[in-house]
Amino acid sequence: MNEERFKRTFLVTGMTCATCARIVEQALKKIDGVKFASVNLATSTGFILAEREIDFETIKKAVEAVGYGVETELGEDVESRRYAEAKKNVILVWLFTGPLMSFMLLHMFFHIPWLGWLEFVLLSFVIFFVGRRIIKGAWIAITHKHANMDVLTFLGAFSAWMTGLLSMLHLPVTSFAAVGAMIVAFNITGRFIESRLRDKASKQLKSLMQLRAKQACVLLDSGEILLPIEAVKEGFVVVVKPSERVPVDGVIVEGSGLIDESMITGESVPVIKKAGDPVTAGSLNLTSSFKIRVTKVGEDTFLSQMLKLVREAQGFKVPIQALADRITNFFVPLVFILAVFSAVFWYFNYERFSTFLEKMSRIVPWIVHTNAFSFSIFVFVSTLVIACPCALGLATPMALLVGTTQAMKKGLLIRNAEAIQTAKDVGFVLTDKTGTLTTGEPVVVEHNLDEELLKIVSGIEKKSNHPFAKAIAKLVNADIETQHFEEIVGEGVKAIVKGREYFVGRPSDYSHYEKQLEQGRTIVEVRVDGEIRGFLALEDKLREDAKEAVEKLKKMEIETIMVTGDNERVARAVAKKLAIDKVHAQLKPQEKLGLVRKYQSFGKKVMMVGDGMNDAAALKAADIGVAMGSGTDIAMDSADIVVVKGGIFKVVEAIEVSKGTLKKIRQNLFWAFFYNVVAIPLAMAGLIHPLVAEIAMLFSSISVVLNSLRMKEVGR
Repeated sequence: MNEERFKRTFLVTGMTCATCARIVEQALKKIDGVKFASVNLATSTGFILAEREIDFETIKKAVEAVGYGVETELGEDVESRRYAEAKKNVILVWLFTGPLMSFMLLHMFFHIPWLGWLEFVLLSFVIFFVGRRIIKGAWIAITHKHANMDVLTFLGAFSAWMTGLLSMLHLPVTSFAAVGAMIVAFNITGRFIESRLRDKASKQLKSLMQLRAKQACVLLDSGEILLPIEAVKEGFVVVVKPSERVPVDGVIVEGSGLIDESMITGESVPVIKKAGDPVTAGSLNLTSSFKIRVTKVGEDTFLSQMLKLVREAQGFKVPIQALADRITNFFVPLVFILAVFSAVFWYFNYERFSTFLEKMSRIVPWIVHTNAFSFSIFVFVSTLVIACPCALGLATPMALLVGTTQAMKKGLLIRNAEAIQTAKDVGFVLTDKTGTLTTGEPVVVEHNLDEELLKIVSGIEKKSNHPFAKAIAKLVNADIETQHFEEIVGEGVKAIVKGREYFVGRPSDYSHYEKQLEQGRTIVEVRVDGEIRGFLALEDKLREDAKEAVEKLKKMEIETIMVTGDNERVARAVAKKLAIDKVHAQLKPQEKLGLVRKYQSFGKKVMMVGDGMNDAAALKAADIGVAMGSGTDIAMDSADIVVVKGGIFKVVEAIEVSKGTLKKIRQNLFWAFFYNVVAIPLAMAGLIHPLVAEIAMLFSSISVVLNSLRMKEVGR
C-alpha cells in the first residue's frame, strides 16, 4: 500500500496555547496504529502518520475526548470564519469595556456613587457572556486535568470579579472589577491581532489554494462543455483560453501559449509552451488558446500535491521546539503555584514590607496597598496574567511557518521541517551530475546504429523515465512489443524483442569510446544477446546556475562533491568546468549510499542532491535529501526538500532560508524566556499592575509573530 494513504492533515479548533497543542498531540499518539503525531499551534493544524489508514471519526473522537474540535476542511473559508468571529468578539468586548474605562477615569475627578454596581454588572457581562469561550476553554482544560492560557486568564478575571463583589458587600477589599474587564478585553484583542497576523503569514498558502480551478472546458464529440473539476478524468481533452488558469495537469496536444508559472515555481518570467510540452494546474495562460490532454486530476495534480506537502511540513516540528514544549508542560501549574505562594506571602508579611511598598509606590504609581488582603489579590492576579505561555508556544511554529512559506516562494518545497534546522550545519554537499548539475535534458549527438536497431532501441527506451532514455526515445517514434522489460538501476534497461535479449545502458568496457569520452560525452552501449552492436553518445548542458552555486557553497565553507553513475572521464570533464575538486564516478546506488555514510562519519551534516531512482537510497540516508523537481517520483518521495523549479543554486537558498529561520526562532525563544524571567518576579513582588501585566503579555505574543514576519528574503 502507498505510504501516502497513512498521512492525514486536519484542522484542530479551540486551541489557545502550547499546552492545548500538547494535549491534543498526546491524544492523537494514543490512537492505535499512529506512528507519529504533531500539532501546530500557529496554523491550528494536526498531522498524523500511521501504519494503517485511520478514519476521520477515530481522529475526531480522540480530539473531542480531550475537549477540542477537529475539521477536515483546511481552506480559506475556515480561516475567514475564524477571523470574522475574532473580529466580532473584539468589537463586542470593547463596546462594554470602553465605557467602563471612561467611567473609571471620570471617577478620578468626580465621585460617581453608583460606579461599583456599574463595574460589577459590566464586568459580569464581559466575563460570562463575551468571554464565554475563555470560560469554556478553562473548563475543558480543568476537567481534563491540565491547564492552559484560558485557565490563567479566567482565574485572573474571576479574582477581579470577586473583589468587585466583596467591595459591594462593604468588606475592606479594593475593587479590581474594571481591571478584570480589561484583562478579558485585552485577551480577546490579542487573539484578534494574532488571528490577523497568522492570516498574513499564511497568505502564500491561501494564494496557492485560490489557483485550484472549480471547472474546466472539456472538448467532447458534441463540442465544448463546462464540467465541474471533479468530473474531469484522465485522457479528457481540455481547452484553455487566454487569461484562464490551467485547471489540471496535462500535455499540450494542439496550439501553444505563453504560460505564467510564477505562483507555483517562483519564476517570474513566463515560458512558451507548445505541443508536447507539459503544463501544470494553476499556471496562467497569457496568450492564445490551446488544448491539453489530461494526465492528472484532483489530488494527483502537482498543485494539490504541493499543497499537501506544505500542510504536512507545517504539521512537523523542529528539534529546537522540544525545549519550549518541555517548559510549557509544567509552566501553567508552576505559575499557579507561584501566584498562590505570592498571595499567601504578602497576606502574612504585608506589614513587614509596607515601608518598601510605600517607597516603591512613589516610583511605580499603580501599586495598590490599602490592606493585606487586597494586596494579596493584587499580586495573585498580576502573577497569573503576566505569565501566559503564548509567546513560548508561538515562537517556533510562527518562524517555521514564515520560513517554509518563504522557501516555497523560492521554488523550494520543505517536506520535512526538521531539514530547516539541519541545513545550517551542512558541511558536505554530495551532488549527482545528470539532471542536477546538468539540465537533465540530454540529446543524442552521435550513434552508429542501423535503422532497424535504432527503432528497436528507441522503442525499448520509451518504457523508461531516465533522462537518457527519453532522449533516445525521441530519435524514432517507435512502438515495439517487448517482453520481460527490466530497468536495472544504475546500469540500464533490458528486454526481449522477437526472442532476442537487448541491453541498452552502461558500457562493459569504456576503452572502446576514448574519443567520445574526451569530449565529455556520455556513452550508452547497445548489446544484443550479450554482443556489442553499437553505441549512442549523448551530451547534457550544464545548468546556468551550477558554477555560481559551487562558488557560493565554497564561500560558505561547504565542500561540493560529485557522485555520479557516469563514466569517470565524463564526470571529471564536467567537474573541471565547475571547479569541483572531488569526483566519485561510475557508482552504483549502494555505492552512493556508502559515500553518504562515509562523509557523515567525518562529523559534519551531509546534504545529498539528486533526481533519479539511483539517488533514492542516498537521499533517504543523508541528513538532508534534496530532489530536483524534474526528477523521478521515488527521488522526490525520498527527499526532505524538493526543488520545484530551478537548478542547484536552490541548495544555497535552502541553506540561507534555514539560517534565517533558525535565527528568528532563537530570537523569539530568547525574548519569550527573557520576558518571563523578568516579569514573573516583578509581578510576585507586587510591582506590576494586572492591567500592565495583561498588556505586556499580549505584547510578548504579538512581538513574536511580528518578528517572524520580518524575516528577510533570501537568494540572488
